[in-house]
Amino acid sequence: MFTPPFCPRRRCSQHRAPSPKFFQRHGHYWPKCRAHPVPRFRCRSCRHTFSRQTFRADYHDKRPDLNARLVDLTTMGVGIRMCSRRLGLSLRCTELKLRKIGRHLRQLNLNLRFPVEREYQLQFDEMETFETRRNTRPLSVPVLLDGPSRYCIWAESETIRPRGKMTKKRLEIIASEEQRLGIRKDRSRRAIKRTLDRGRKLVGSTTTITLRSDEKRTYPGLAKAAFGKSRLTHLKTNSKVPRTPWNPLFPINHEDARLRDMSGRLRRQSWLVSKKRRFLDLALQMHMAVRNLVKTRFNHDRETPAELMGFVHRPLTIRELLSWRQIWGDRSIHPLSPRGKSVESYQGALQMAEE
Repeated sequence: MFTPPFCPRRRCSQHRAPSPKFFQRHGHYWPKCRAHPVPRFRCRSCRHTFSRQTFRADYHDKRPDLNARLVDLTTMGVGIRMCSRRLGLSLRCTELKLRKIGRHLRQLNLNLRFPVEREYQLQFDEMETFETRRNTRPLSVPVLLDGPSRYCIWAESETIRPRGKMTKKRLEIIASEEQRLGIRKDRSRRAIKRTLDRGRKLVGSTTTITLRSDEKRTYPGLAKAAFGKSRLTHLKTNSKVPRTPWNPLFPINHEDARLRDMSGRLRRQSWLVSKKRRFLDLALQMHMAVRNLVKTRFNHDRETPAELMGFVHRPLTIRELLSWRQIWGDRSIHPLSPRGKSVESYQGALQMAEE
C-alpha cells in the first residue's frame, strides 16, 4: 500500500519535516486513463488534499500509457513525426510529451548519482552538430564518460561560431542571420566547464583521477580547474590516430558514434535536426537515462553502467524511469521503490549493503 512520504504543498510544515502520521486517507477516485482506483489523502496540517498521482511523473498526462513507448521509439532513432503517427498523437502533443519527459529524466539522472570514492578513468570529447541550419548555426556537444563502466556522466550542447570554407553565398546567409538573431557567440568553453564540473561532483574527494582526451588546447586548463592539479593525470591522444578498438579514446569514440546512431537529432545528414538547442539538451538527457539505467554496458553483459557504478542494484525498465516525479531532489521517491521510499534512504540502504 502506497504511503506518501511528505505533503507535496511546499508551504506546508509537513513538506520538509513530515511527522509519521501527517496525513489521513481520503478515499479514492477512478481516472479515465487507468484501470484501478487512485488513493487520495488529506494533510492534517494544511488540510489540503492530494493523491498518489501527485507524486507520479505522468501527473496531468491524459495518455500516460504512451510515455514508455514514446521513449523507446525516440531512443531508437525514430523522429518526432513518425512517433506521432505510430502512437496516434498530434505532432504538438508528441513534442510537449518529449519535453516533459526530458525535464523529468534530467532530474532523475542527477538524483540517482552520488560521490563514489575510487580511482576514476574518465574520457572526454566534443561532438559537433547544429540547430536549424548546418552552415550557420553549429553546436558543440561535450561528452564526459567513465571509461571502465561506460557510464555517461554528462552531455550538453552550446553554440559555436560557423567555421570551414566560407563561400560568398554562405557569408551572405551568415550576415543575414546575424542581422536577425545577433552575432553567434562561441560558448564551447562554458559547456566544457559545466560538463567537467558534473564530473567533479561525482568523483568527490577521490585522490586519483585519470582523464583522457584529444589534444585540444583548452582542455588542460579547464580540467585542472575542475579536478585540481594535484590529483589529476591528463593523458592526451592525437585525434588523427585511427579510431580502432586499440585507440586509447575508443570508449568515448564509441559513445559518440552510439549517440549519433540512436539519436536522429545528432546524425550528420538528417531531417530530424533540433530547431532549438535546449530541446537537443532534453533529448540528450533521455538518451543518458536509457543508456545508464536501462541498457547493459555491452550486449553480453548483465549489468548496466549505473549498476557498475553502484547507483542501483538492477537494471530499470523504461516504465520505472517514468514512474515517480523527481522535482524534490533526494527526497523524491526512488523509481525502484513501489511504496514511496525516498532516493536518499534507498541510496543509504544500498551503500550499507555494499559495505
